[in-house]
Amino acid sequence: MTETPPPRRARAEIDLGALRANVRTLRARVAPHAQVMAVVKADAYGHGAVRCARAALDAGAGWLGTATPHEALALRAAGITEADARILCWLWTPGDPWADGVEAGLDMSVSGMWALREAVEAARATGKRARVQLKADTGLGRNGCQPADWPELVGEALKAEGRGLLEITGLWSHFACADEPGHPSIASQLDVFHTMLEHAEKAGVEPEVRHIANSPATLTLPETHFDLVRPGIAMYGVSPSPELGTSADFGLRPVMTLAASIALVKRVPAGHGVSYGHHYVTEQETHLGLVPLGYADGIPRHASGRGPVLVGDRVRRVAGRVAMDQFVVDLGSDTVEPGAEALIFGPGDRGEPTAEDWARAADTIAYEIVTRIGARVPRVYLNG
Repeated sequence: MTETPPPRRARAEIDLGALRANVRTLRARVAPHAQVMAVVKADAYGHGAVRCARAALDAGAGWLGTATPHEALALRAAGITEADARILCWLWTPGDPWADGVEAGLDMSVSGMWALREAVEAARATGKRARVQLKADTGLGRNGCQPADWPELVGEALKAEGRGLLEITGLWSHFACADEPGHPSIASQLDVFHTMLEHAEKAGVEPEVRHIANSPATLTLPETHFDLVRPGIAMYGVSPSPELGTSADFGLRPVMTLAASIALVKRVPAGHGVSYGHHYVTEQETHLGLVPLGYADGIPRHASGRGPVLVGDRVRRVAGRVAMDQFVVDLGSDTVEPGAEALIFGPGDRGEPTAEDWARAADTIAYEIVTRIGARVPRVYLNG
């Protein structure tokens, strides 16, 4: 095991051993024929895309998923080849590097006719077949092709495939409410997906993979697994929804631990204001500890006065407003030396808060807590 380095201003420890274990746990939940796509968009939800991608592949994932083409191309540039992993990229805009995507062997998601035309033009420009996956809007209302437009998209894609310009490698969609057990849209979307699959396959599409299952569906809806599942947040050991269960309920371990070194400790009198606006005023003489992290590092300002932090052997709350670069905790009669560790969140083994705790404090979801940790916070990789 890699030793934890001495505390610095701040660090995000990324436990690649936990990530590999999570991928294996998720892999064990799906049928043997179904593949696992490790979603590493948004710099692997703030954990570091290249290192996490490689760890996930080591643990048995066969595909990688990104949002933007630049994320996908960066993985290829880092040395993850077509032989190592297929990469699906799903958020394209007009003028994006479609030709580069074809050259890199990306699977490119197509939701409408304009995108199909750009994929075809890229194939002509490169002299290589474009690999495309047709995305169906089964009810989420974001990206994806509406059922009324599906026959035209499928028909034109098949014509291009017949001319040797592209290969239709997949048919897919995305759930709106899979993290809400029993929500009626789940069954409705699944019915629509079956109908759209049936139309495409009867028309002549022979996809390698059909997929709709995100993290919550991977964990709780086996009937949605088809040929491929796409775990994102679950791979990083964070529950996709408190209603579904905790990370531990699913045998998952949080991968990121966020820590900082206390920058200053001082004694102040009763009635002393703390941070901007003096929304916190000390009730009695006390010790204040300065944590050198702020909203520029991803600490949510919405958690001002509520965010939990483990300092010493007790969980403290953010005292007053979170500022751009720092926040304060009230240590009461306790005191620590400058350089002492402040644990903002982690797996919870040492009594520290978790990302879910911070999500509750900020009235948001744990996805946002881990993803927003900024580049100013160095990532330190353990168990690589």
